[in-house]
Amino acid sequence: MPKRSIHAVTAAAALACLAAFGTTPISASSAAAQAADPSPVAPRFVPGACPKPPEPIEALRKARCGFLEVPENRSRSGGRTIKLAVAVIPATAENLSEDPVVFMAGGPGADTFDDIPFLMDSGLNKDRELIVMAQRGNLYDRPNLSCPEVDRFNAQAVGLGYDSQRAEQLMLKAVKDCRGRLTAAGVDLSAYNTTENAADFADLRKALDIPRWNVYGYSYGSNLALTYLRLHPEGIRAVAIDSVTPPQVTTLPWGWGSAAEGIHNIFKACAAQPACKDRYPDLPRLLTEQVRELEARPLTLNATPPSGGKPVKVVLDGGALLNLIVALTPRPKDIPAALDELSRGNPKRFARARAAGSVQNVGAFAHGLTNSIACGEWAPGHSESDVLKAGRKAFPGWPDTVLAQAPQLPFQYPACGIWNVPDRAKVQRVATVSSVPTLVVSGTFDVKTGASWAKGVARNLSRSTAVQVPGIGHWVVPQSPCAQRVLASFFARPTAPDTSCVNGLEPEPFTITPK
Repeated sequence: MPKRSIHAVTAAAALACLAAFGTTPISASSAAAQAADPSPVAPRFVPGACPKPPEPIEALRKARCGFLEVPENRSRSGGRTIKLAVAVIPATAENLSEDPVVFMAGGPGADTFDDIPFLMDSGLNKDRELIVMAQRGNLYDRPNLSCPEVDRFNAQAVGLGYDSQRAEQLMLKAVKDCRGRLTAAGVDLSAYNTTENAADFADLRKALDIPRWNVYGYSYGSNLALTYLRLHPEGIRAVAIDSVTPPQVTTLPWGWGSAAEGIHNIFKACAAQPACKDRYPDLPRLLTEQVRELEARPLTLNATPPSGGKPVKVVLDGGALLNLIVALTPRPKDIPAALDELSRGNPKRFARARAAGSVQNVGAFAHGLTNSIACGEWAPGHSESDVLKAGRKAFPGWPDTVLAQAPQLPFQYPACGIWNVPDRAKVQRVATVSSVPTLVVSGTFDVKTGASWAKGVARNLSRSTAVQVPGIGHWVVPQSPCAQRVLASFFARPTAPDTSCVNGLEPEPFTITPK
C-alpha cells in the first residue's frame, strides 16, 4: 500500500487550484481567466503534461495525460469552457484487453489522482488501461473549486466544540468567503453537479475514441456511475460500484441510517468473537454513555497528530466522538478498545484522531464541488428537523445537539443558504434501471454508506451481482484482496464473476486490551 493509509483517504473523502500541474495554489480569478473561452467549443481532449503531486505517483511517469475541454454549463450555449485533468495509465500485462476501465472517485471534491496508487495496488490496470479524470472543479482542473478558507477552518475546528456556536460562525464565514471569491471569478456554481459530471465522462469516452469501456466508482463515485449509466448508457460494457450511495435516496438525513447500521455491524461482530464479547460486553450502552458524557462535559486536552509534530489543542465532545467513528478513525477493529479506554479516563486514541484534522492539505479538496452537490441534490426537500428526526431514530436517547447535525456535514443547511444553488432533487433522485452487467460491492463495517442500501440498487439492475465483504469499511476494494479478485473476475466475465472467495470470510480479530 502507498504511504498514506486507506483510512486517511476515506476520511478525507467524507467531507470532504493549481496554476498548472504544480503545487502552488492560484486564485479563482486566474483559474477563471484560463478557462474562459468566448466561442463555443465542442468537447475535445488536449494532450498535456501529467500532474506533479507533492508525493510523486510512479504510474504517472508512463501515463498519457492532458485535459478534457467541455462547456461549463451545457444548458447555456456560447458559455465558457472548463478543463478537466485526465490520465490514461497503461496496463501492466502484455495481453491487453481492448476495453479500458474508467474510475469515478468519491467525495464529491476528492483529489482523484491521489487514489491512483490504491487503484494500481488493487489491480485495476493489470490487463486493461486505467483512465482517471478529475471531476469538474477538482484539483488540477481549471478552474478548481478548492476552498482554502474551509481547509483553514477545519484545521482550527479540532480545538472547538463540534456543534458549538463558535464552530458554526467560523465555518459559515469560510463558506461565504469561498463562495464570494469563486463567483467573483465568474464560476457558475450551479453547473457543478452530478448531471454535468456524468456528461463529462460521456464526452471523455468519445473524445478518446473508445468504443466501449468499463466503469468503476466508489462512494460518491457510485452515485455518479449510476447517474452516468442512466443518462449515457451507450458504450458501457460493465459497471462496478463500491460503497454505494444511491442517487434516489441520498439526502442529508440519510446519513444517520448508514451510521447506525455500520456501528451496529461493528458491535455485532465484536459480540460474535468470544474474546471481544468477554472484554467489551455491552458496546451500544458504552457508546451512548460516552456520547452523553462528552456532550455534557467536553474534554479539552493537547494531542499530537498521528503524522507527528507539536501537540495541538483538541476538544472531544459527543459530536466529535460520533464523527470520528463515522470517519473510521480509529480503525473499526480498534473502536471497542478505544471506547473502553475513553470510559476509563484515557481518551488518547480519539484525541489523536481528532488532532489529525489540524493538519490540512490546504487547497487540495474541492469544497466548492461538495457544497454545490450537497446543496443542490442532498439538502432539498428536507429540513434541519428532518435530520434531527432521523438522528433520533438511529440513536434513541442521544443528545439532540449531536443528532441535529448530519454525520460528516455539520451546519450544512445554513451553509446551503449561503451557497445558494438551484434545487436539483427532482432530476437527480432517480433510480437507475438497467440491464448492463453490474457489480455491487459493500463492506459490512461501512459507517458512511450502509451496506444494506446496495440491495435496493441491485434490484433495479437486472444483470447485477451483489457482494458484501465482512469486516471492511468504506471503499472496499483497496482493503480486501478477495474484493480485488471478485472485481477482476467481473471485468473478465461481467455476467458470471467468481465470488466464491467471499464465502467464509470473517472480520479480523478486534483489539483486546488488558483490564
